[in-house]
Amino acid sequence: MSTSYLPATKESIAQALEAEAPSDAISMLYRVLENPSSSPEALRIKEQAITDLTDLLRQENRAEDLRSLLTQLRPFFSVIPKAKTAKIVRGVIDAVAKIPGTSNLQISLCKEMVQWTRAEKRTFLRQRVESRLAALLMENKEYTEALALLTDLVKEVRRLDDKLLLVEIDLLESKLHFSLRNLPKAKAALTAARTAANAIYVPPVQQGTIDLQSGILHAEEKDYKTAYSYFFEAFESFNALEDPRAVFSLKYMLLCKIMVSQADDVAGIISSKAGLQYVGPELDAMKAVADAHSKRSLMSFETALRDYKAQLEEDPIVHRHLSSLYDTLLEQNLCRLIEPFSRVEIGHIAELIELPTDHVEKKLSQMILDKKFAGTLDQGAGCLVIFDDPKTDAIYPDTLETIANMGKVVDSLFVRIPKAKWRMLSIELEARPLSCLLRRSIRDSKVLLHAGRDERAFHPMVVRKNNIGVVAGADPDAVCFQVERWWSKGCVCDKSC
Repeated sequence: MSTSYLPATKESIAQALEAEAPSDAISMLYRVLENPSSSPEALRIKEQAITDLTDLLRQENRAEDLRSLLTQLRPFFSVIPKAKTAKIVRGVIDAVAKIPGTSNLQISLCKEMVQWTRAEKRTFLRQRVESRLAALLMENKEYTEALALLTDLVKEVRRLDDKLLLVEIDLLESKLHFSLRNLPKAKAALTAARTAANAIYVPPVQQGTIDLQSGILHAEEKDYKTAYSYFFEAFESFNALEDPRAVFSLKYMLLCKIMVSQADDVAGIISSKAGLQYVGPELDAMKAVADAHSKRSLMSFETALRDYKAQLEEDPIVHRHLSSLYDTLLEQNLCRLIEPFSRVEIGHIAELIELPTDHVEKKLSQMILDKKFAGTLDQGAGCLVIFDDPKTDAIYPDTLETIANMGKVVDSLFVRIPKAKWRMLSIELEARPLSCLLRRSIRDSKVLLHAGRDERAFHPMVVRKNNIGVVAGADPDAVCFQVERWWSKGCVCDKSC
């Protein structure tokens, strides 16, 4: 690079862009940036030169030059507004991100910029670079460091009440907790992101990201119908913006259709106007899985997983759900095949299902342990022995259920009977003296028993009203006096009265 600088003018920029070789254009733009002029027009021309230089370096995949460019521009950042500085820094970091295989370089670059922004006290830029750094750490599977960084950043941003950045951070936190298999915290972070998004205008790309994450969390909870609606909203947002994530949203839509046993709808979605724009390996993989599911063919299923390994197994979301679907299909097919037998060779089952013998044997042992059917493996003979399902005697559960229902009826009747209403009491008088019964009644239940003309001839059914017992045919006034006289004398038996 030459030491002489070029004037910061539009002609210099045009001359650089018209150069035949990209290296010559890059050299000329560097010379424009070396111009010491700090007039408003020169600063504006330099900003344009930085933008063009960034694009050229990205096209040439010169990531290290982009990194050194940020270091070289630090004196320039001190003479331009902080907002423009933030725009340039984020633009250079985005340019480095578009170069493949630069994840480690991006992390080191972000860490350098965080240190510089702390020294320069540029809080606004530092928070956004730290958010980008946390996303890079998560993609690099450095979850502990990313979580620690996000925890401090969330507290700081909430204190400043920066809603737009808070939405981005909460959404990133939700993705991080989902990667750590912590679904409750992932849902809580997503709810916080939605709450913050409702208070401000959210760009369509950010809204699409929120819908995509919502669909992923609902699919993880096996709520595939709700997940499909969220994936559809995300697909519409990304499709309108021509975002590359549109094809993944469409792919997850097809996954939801397969998981709810509507694999026949997959071909229709792919052949639609919106689906034809994204025909490729991603959709071909889902179509192969849908065909295998429609045929209930495990061999076709495994063939699809093998042929489209990059699209199915390397996608953690698709792989997790397809693994569950494969296990379900395998168990259903094995149960259907062994149903007619009481003793069958494992090799014969493997031939019928068209799978390796060791794989079938392992799955059968797992099903026996999970009590999917009653049986045992005779490994010496290489056979599966199926037991008849033991018939359970239903009398004990029925008896317990009857007793429980009777208890509920008694409790219901007890609650429904008010204390002020009449209550029927059955009293057996043959085995105990009259006065002892009176004493117990008065002491325990505050009930006065009114006798008739013959106090020994109590009717066995006594009616209580207002804590006064009344016997059929009794004279209340006379008997009340007689009973109170008995009680005052301390009667212990009929003879003493």
